[in-house]
Amino acid sequence: MEKEEDIEVLVAEPHHEIYVDTILDTIAEAAKVRGTGIAKRTHEYLTKKMQEAKAVIALTKDGRFAGFSYIETWENQQYVTTSGLIVHPDFRGLHIAKRIKDLTFTLARTRWPHAKIFSLTSGAAVMKMNTALGYQPVTFADLTEDEAFWKGCEGCVNYPVLRERNRKFCICTAMLFDPTEHLPCKLSEEVLSRIKHLQELEEQTR
Repeated sequence: MEKEEDIEVLVAEPHHEIYVDTILDTIAEAAKVRGTGIAKRTHEYLTKKMQEAKAVIALTKDGRFAGFSYIETWENQQYVTTSGLIVHPDFRGLHIAKRIKDLTFTLARTRWPHAKIFSLTSGAAVMKMNTALGYQPVTFADLTEDEAFWKGCEGCVNYPVLRERNRKFCICTAMLFDPTEHLPCKLSEEVLSRIKHLQELEEQTR
């Protein structure tokens, strides 16, 4: 039986692509068990998140996959989402989800300190973690208008509800963070250096 201290939660790197298929399978199975919708992502999509330091992964000391989440920006970085939070069934009950959530939140706040962070979720546990971090329930009108974000919902089984309600309501609860809170944990100097390098590369390609 694994212990909490046996699980490392870290910002994903390109070489973690070897876990992407396992991540996708774990997300799909969780959606089946819960009987709720979830936006589908591709292997390439999650790989890119790892390459861009926009993902967090949890691994055991011997390299087994334990959990994952990723972040994305919208409307010229005015909005940020932390999405796809999943913990492998073998490692539930070890507070891994909260550690992943804390790190994705910290990563988002560090990279885009002035952005609004929002979440669409149907999970009570995620709502509880969001609330602890300072998120507040909001209407869908308070979220991004970026069409690319809403297109991502098309892979969810509940998308017809969202479409029929003209994006004003769905099964998920909308929650928004006002960017004035303290960070729940710190990023290492190595990760900060990597983020700075990626931002410099982004500037060069503009």
